[in-house]
Amino acid sequence: MADTQQVDTKADRWAERRVTRLAGRIDSFSKAHGGAEAQVAYLGERGARIVLVGEDGAWGDLVARTHETAQKAVEKSGITVHEDFDGEFAAKVTTGRYEWSRMAGIQVGGPSNT
Repeated sequence: MADTQQVDTKADRWAERRVTRLAGRIDSFSKAHGGAEAQVAYLGERGARIVLVGEDGAWGDLVARTHETAQKAVEKSGITVHEDFDGEFAAKVTTGRYEWSRMAGIQVGGPSNT
């Protein structure tokens, strides 16, 4: 029986670079905020959104071209991944005046979106 070798295509190398780059950004966020947890959500044709929540309550997000790329990046970074952005996970997010004014905006007299 002959051994087969996997052919490493240019597309495969680019995909691995995207995963590595995203994992690096996740690691940076995690280090800056005392650790982090994530949730990966589909964005349809646009790819997937990685929502990050730091141990200090800070949050951020990243967008990957595919759900597979997002999953691999989160796995590579080694942080906890949640299936859903449920109540317990969402409760870890700390929002400040900026977020409240942007979310409520016109309704409660905050700055307008224009």
